[in-house]
Amino acid sequence: MNTALHFSSASDEWETPGNLFEALDFEFAFTLDGAASADNAKCTNYHSLADSGLTHDWQGERVWLNPPYSQIDAWVEHAATCHADLVVMLIPSRTDTKRWHRYIWDNKIHKPRPGVEVRFIEGRIKFGGHTNSAPFPSAIIVFRHKP
Repeated sequence: MNTALHFSSASDEWETPGNLFEALDFEFAFTLDGAASADNAKCTNYHSLADSGLTHDWQGERVWLNPPYSQIDAWVEHAATCHADLVVMLIPSRTDTKRWHRYIWDNKIHKPRPGVEVRFIEGRIKFGGHTNSAPFPSAIIVFRHKP
């Protein structure tokens, strides 16, 4: 398997698989794609990578987020602390990282932090436009800021 592109820093634009997004959009009714380009935006309303979603609060939005993995720490922090009603993000399932334990998992209670849901994806996903699956496992993280 040729995985060179998955480890390349040539691009941060990894298009979300359509069937994965459609199922989540059906469940959550997203109003904003927080990190996209005109070519891969999943919602009519989106923040381009040039107009970094990190500078927006997303108040009142239901946000879909497949963030640039080169800045994953900043995106996870923003998703966890913004004022959106809801943020659902696709990230590598790297449960050994500081970000995972700071914003997603609560080691004291041995489950996700309050308002956070973790969904592990079985197998490896295939990002749009690529023939090979990602060389890492992925997870869907749901931050519910409003019940």
